[in-house]
Formats: sequence, C-alpha cells, structure tokens
Amino acid sequence: MRQHCALKYGILKEFLAEFLGTFVLVLFGCGSVAQTVLSRNTLGEPLTVHIGFSVGLTMAVYVAGGVSGGHVNPAVSLAMVILGKLKIWKFPFYVIAQFLGAFAGAAAVFGLYYDAFMDFTSGILSVTGINATGHIFASYPARHLSVLGGFIDQVVGSGMLILCILAIIDGGNIGAPKGVEPLAIGLIIMAIGVSMGLNCGYPLNPARDLGPRLFTAAAGWGMEVFSTAGYWWWIPVAGPMVGGVVAAVVYYLLIEVHHHHDEPEKPQGEEEEEEEDEEDEDSSLKDKYEMITMS
Repeated sequence: MRQHCALKYGILKEFLAEFLGTFVLVLFGCGSVAQTVLSRNTLGEPLTVHIGFSVGLTMAVYVAGGVSGGHVNPAVSLAMVILGKLKIWKFPFYVIAQFLGAFAGAAAVFGLYYDAFMDFTSGILSVTGINATGHIFASYPARHLSVLGGFIDQVVGSGMLILCILAIIDGGNIGAPKGVEPLAIGLIIMAIGVSMGLNCGYPLNPARDLGPRLFTAAAGWGMEVFSTAGYWWWIPVAGPMVGGVVAAVVYYLLIEVHHHHDEPEKPQGEEEEEEEDEEDEDSSLKDKYEMITMS
C-alpha cells in the first residue's frame, strides 16, 4: 500500500512539473510574439521572438528538469521512451500535462494582453487578414510552403532539437556541466530559430502548438484555426513526433551504442604487481598459521 502511494505521488510530481514547465515555455514564447504583433513591431522583432522562446525553454527546463527531466515536449518524451530513459506507462501522463500546460500558458498570455488584443483587433479575433492574431499562439505556414515541405520542415527541425538534447544529456559524450544543461538546450532553439524559422516559425512541439491552438478555438477565433491553410494544424503535431523517433534512432546507432561502458583494462605491469601482492599476503597468512600451531 505504501509503495503504491509513493508511486502515485511520484507520477503526480512529474505531472505537475511538466505542466508548469510547459506553461513557462508558452508564456514566455507566445508572450514575446504577442508583444511584437500587438505593438505593431515597435516593441519586438523576429530576434526578440527567438530570444523569448529560447529563454522560455531554458527556464522551463530549470523549473521541471530536476523533477521530471523537463521534457515539456511530447516528441522529447517519445524519444526518451524509445531510448529506455522514460517508462512507457508514464508517457501519456507527460503528454497530457504538457498539453494542459501549453493551453494554460496561452490563456495566461491572452489574459495578460486582453486589452491590447481588443484594441488591435477591434474585438474581431481572426487568423487571416491585416489584423490577424491567431499566429501569436500557433504556427501557420508561409505562402510558399507545401504540405510535404512543411512536414519535412518539422521532421528535420524537431529531429535536430532532440538530437542535440540527447548529446547534451549524454554522460558518455562531452555533455554540458551540471546545471548548465538548460542553457545549452535553450541555445538549440536559438540556432533553429535563426536558421529554420522561415517556413512556419519552428513550432517543433505538438503540445506548444496544439495546446494554444485549442485555446484560440475556444476563446473566439473559432474553427478557422484548424481549417486555415488546408488544415495545416496536424503537421506541427505529427512532424515533430516522427522527428523525435528518427533523432532517437540516429543518435543511438551513430553515437550512444559506441560508448564503452566497460572498465578500462589494466596494464600488464599493474596486474603482475597485484598478483605478487596477493602471493605475499598468502605466504604471510601461512607463516602466521604455522606459528600458532607450533605454539
């Protein structure tokens, strides 16, 4: 009974950590987009958005990392399941917590900037048009982007994110100093943002994209958030999950499987010295035994 209660308490702690971590990520990330859009670029630009999401992820991992690992992303959690770093029965709890945290983070951004939203949109919340605000919360593709191109974009982007995360936390690799891992992970988002953000704004995270999208559907933007751009919404959900699987397999086969976990072989001279020491100990014990029997 006590063990069962401890198990439930453990998963509850991890659930709450993932919820709060994802909340922090979305609050800082989507908040930076909201400040840029609602100020009509007077208090923000693409670089500030990159900084917002990078620092947001860093702080999210600091918040949740010591309890749950700070995944804050279903694709990361799936990669950890594949590599045996997360028990599969915990996976649904992590994903639910991440989606709820992202939904709550979006609600917090909307509440924080509610007056600015009303002033900017004149009370008409839309996904397209000159006063569109749906893209503050979720990703939408650029005009040039095809469905296949968008899917590949998400597989590659999320794959690089998770590949680098695995390298940072790998004890058999160079890794990062203890306590600096969240900062290093945040820098991955900065690198992806400045190099892979043109197509659709690098969502890379099903919870971060779908959670706020669900919020916008309920908060007044309507079902247009799902139907726009040929029902684009599923691509930033499915693409990162595929990217997570690919990254986990690639990192394991090309890097992790080659780590040597065995103890290094001792030089022959050291082995001979140890054998001599053992012989001396045996002879000493034998002499002491003979002295006792003679007495």
